[in-house]
Amino acid sequence: MPIQILYLLLASLLPMQLPAESEVIGFEALVNQLHVNSYKEKEAIIKQIATLKDSRKVTILQTMQDGDLYYRQSDKKIVYRKKTGDQYRITDVLSKQDLGLVDSGTIKKIKVNNKLRRILRSVVARLSLEDDDVDVRLTAVNNIVKNINDSGAELLRESMPAEQDEDVRAAMKTGIALMDVLSDEPSVRHEAVDVLAQSVYPAAKSRLEDILEKDEAGNYIETDVQLLKKARSGIENIDSKLEVYSFLETAFFGLSLGSVLLLIAVGLAITFGVMGVINMAHGELMMIGAYTTYVVQLMMPNHIDYSLFVAIPLAFVVAGLFGVAIERSVIRFLYGRPLETLLATFGISLILQQMVRSIFSPLNRSVATPEWMSGSFEVNAALSLTYNRFYVIIFSLLVFFFLLALLKKTSLGLQVRAVSQNRPMAKAMGVRSEWVDALTFGLGSGIAGVAGVALSQLTNVGPNLGQTYIIDSFMVVVFGGVGNLWGTFVSAMSLGVFNKFLEPSTGAVLAKILVLVLIILFIQKRPRGMFPQKGRAVEN
Repeated sequence: MPIQILYLLLASLLPMQLPAESEVIGFEALVNQLHVNSYKEKEAIIKQIATLKDSRKVTILQTMQDGDLYYRQSDKKIVYRKKTGDQYRITDVLSKQDLGLVDSGTIKKIKVNNKLRRILRSVVARLSLEDDDVDVRLTAVNNIVKNINDSGAELLRESMPAEQDEDVRAAMKTGIALMDVLSDEPSVRHEAVDVLAQSVYPAAKSRLEDILEKDEAGNYIETDVQLLKKARSGIENIDSKLEVYSFLETAFFGLSLGSVLLLIAVGLAITFGVMGVINMAHGELMMIGAYTTYVVQLMMPNHIDYSLFVAIPLAFVVAGLFGVAIERSVIRFLYGRPLETLLATFGISLILQQMVRSIFSPLNRSVATPEWMSGSFEVNAALSLTYNRFYVIIFSLLVFFFLLALLKKTSLGLQVRAVSQNRPMAKAMGVRSEWVDALTFGLGSGIAGVAGVALSQLTNVGPNLGQTYIIDSFMVVVFGGVGNLWGTFVSAMSLGVFNKFLEPSTGAVLAKILVLVLIILFIQKRPRGMFPQKGRAVEN
């Protein structure tokens, strides 16, 4: 009897399993037919794929819509491709298996015409609106709103009753209102204007401005006075919101620029502020850190997402060793002679630039951004924060507080402060000042190398990378107070934010000039910067 019950249970489960397995096989078979030449056959295949339950279908169809889906000519296998040097790395779209590097002639693009592209757009939008991930649904709605039409509005109307997330529902209402405002029904138009007045989508403001259009005689084309009043009030409401979001976005970009300046200048604050060495090769040490990142990615092309975790400590070590070598071979003979130090390090910077040109060529190199740093966080249609800049802000704060703890809480930090304040007394107490000088210069150089890793995620890597930022780094150190790390922090952040708020009205070049002029005027009043060091050693 128990055996019979077991057979009955297995028999009841078997029909539920077989369709699922056959559906997966059917899906993969359909995908493998996408290489056919007939557009009508492709259309039929796409519609069949859309009916199957498989999490891979949205990505495949979206890639096909973007024109980035390929097949290998030897066996017609459908693949993704990614350019790597002069070749392409291909990946099986079904198994995600890496199929290695191939020449461009071995793969062929799956062609898509305008009609097929419209079908794909509609299918992908519908499938995305049914996705379990809220972010995927919101992105789909935003894409529909950007190119809203009657079919898009109808799709949003069908999907909205089942939608539970408030942000997605609000975006859907905006998309529907963009079409309803064109209706012939006055009540429908009034409701649409009320919705658009609360939105920050660019299309919402544009629709309201259309209502306020005038004819050649200067009269409003729209005859509904109440609707005109609502449209005017709605535009004012949108403008006030956009001003707030514009301020927040500018502040974010200012903080990201300040974080870059902090990373660049904090290493210089040690070598220049603590040791009194004017290191004109500081920018080239950053460049070495950036090229270290580039080399690491060349060595691990299949693990780009983890490359920065290898590049950061390696760039610190490589740039630090260069710094120790510079200090031991040149700088140690020039302490107390700032002009000679400036000229010597300037010569070293030229040597390092030429070394990089000889090894990597004078051309700029592009460093890939890991997937977890790509894209942006969309607060709403008017405000998005890029992940790479957000991570640079976090990273610069971590480096700053690590360096602060190192100088304040360790024996090395105590010896560095002792040597910088009173070298003869430190020697008398048994501190090996030559060893401390080398390690301090190496530490500052290592931090510069780490800054180069961060810069590689924001700009191209080239031989002139260091020259772009060397003046900015000296400005930050002098403005904040020579030798004061907290002064460097406040200076970098304030200059970054101030610069970004000036740029919209003055332009990037004039903004830098104005900042430089203001710093010069400030230094005239306070020669030691915002946070000068205190004590008898400084007076001496």
